[in-house]
Amino acid sequence: MKSLDQIAAELQGYDPQALSASAVNTFLAELVSPVADTAAVGVFDALGRVLAEDVVSPISVPPHDNSAMDGYALDGAQLRAGQALSLRVLDGTAFAGKAWAGHVAPGECVKIMTGAIMPAGLDTVVPQELTQATEGGITIPAGALQRGDNRRLLGEDLLAGRPALRAGTQLGPAALGLIASLGLPTVTVFRRLKVAYFSTGDEILSLGEPPREGAVYDSNRYTVYGLLTRLGVEVIDMGVVKDDPATLEAAFRRAATQADAIITSGGVSVGEADHTKAMMKKLGDVAFWRIAMRPGRPMAVGRLNNCAVMFGLPGNPVAVMVTFLAFVRPALLKLMGVADVAAHTPPLLKAHSLEPLRKKPGRTEYQRGTVSTAPDGTLQVRTTGNQGSGVLSSMVQGNGLIVLHHGQGNVAVGDEVDVMVFDGVI
Repeated sequence: MKSLDQIAAELQGYDPQALSASAVNTFLAELVSPVADTAAVGVFDALGRVLAEDVVSPISVPPHDNSAMDGYALDGAQLRAGQALSLRVLDGTAFAGKAWAGHVAPGECVKIMTGAIMPAGLDTVVPQELTQATEGGITIPAGALQRGDNRRLLGEDLLAGRPALRAGTQLGPAALGLIASLGLPTVTVFRRLKVAYFSTGDEILSLGEPPREGAVYDSNRYTVYGLLTRLGVEVIDMGVVKDDPATLEAAFRRAATQADAIITSGGVSVGEADHTKAMMKKLGDVAFWRIAMRPGRPMAVGRLNNCAVMFGLPGNPVAVMVTFLAFVRPALLKLMGVADVAAHTPPLLKAHSLEPLRKKPGRTEYQRGTVSTAPDGTLQVRTTGNQGSGVLSSMVQGNGLIVLHHGQGNVAVGDEVDVMVFDGVI
């Protein structure tokens, strides 16, 4: 396990007082390692879990050549370019669920339903609507069909003995269906990641407490709870912890014994009353950063008790959400065992800005925006207005982030910008 100093030494241009957003993700990718414990779970309990080993298909899917359409099965070798084909229809129908027992000779066909096993010697299905009925048979018009049309091949989806899903895959609804299609009642997954979180600060009120001058109600725990729940981890809510050294130390120690990762909000700025940094240093290997970004400049990361990964986020509500999406979420995905974190990160899409945007090169900015579709089918975006890091309503009003990269300057109306759409993430 590398220390934070070792990771920093390998990171080109590492400067904890002016760290780029891309460098943060590179650092965190080196800091975290997937959990090791695994468990076998039923398919209904596997949604959102991460496979710990390949799922090898015990059967082929489909298990036999079958019809993709309702129609008539025939030997496609009889088809001739530019010529119609007339066939006699045999008595009986090939239904899904059992093999048709008859024999089809040249010049003959058999009625077949979708999913039915292709009768021996037949390789093509003509949809019923493409045929013309004749006395005792059908005629297929010239050019209506090619040999092999409308036939699903044995194993064209999955072949027996081949991996159907790879280790490190986070299981979604389609994957559950795929596992079930193989007849597998259980799969082996990494255990669910445990994440503890709490807010810090004497000015923070819990819900139910009466208002008081200079105090604000805690919103960060609830947005973090929602973000973690969407991610599929086990959440451990530790409430609000006051700015008292002994209380903070006890909270960190308790969290480190219960969780794989700890998330705090507040207490990582330069304020003199912030005891969080001192406690983190006492309990583990911790780095404190000033990230070249807006919002969310201060951040702390490290390991407590040589095991739990810690993320100390800023206190402003929007900054908490932005730093979580930009940095914490990818790191937690890797901790969960996800092999291809990039595939589970919302892609950056191109959209035309509907307004001018002021931006200084030298930092990454995440502006809240509303992405929509223009009349020509391209994406367009405008900001939600006030971009203050305490304006939580802007995250509700917007449906994505406008990502203005480190070296980027001012944006004019009509310029293309990158946007990260929220759907499915927050």
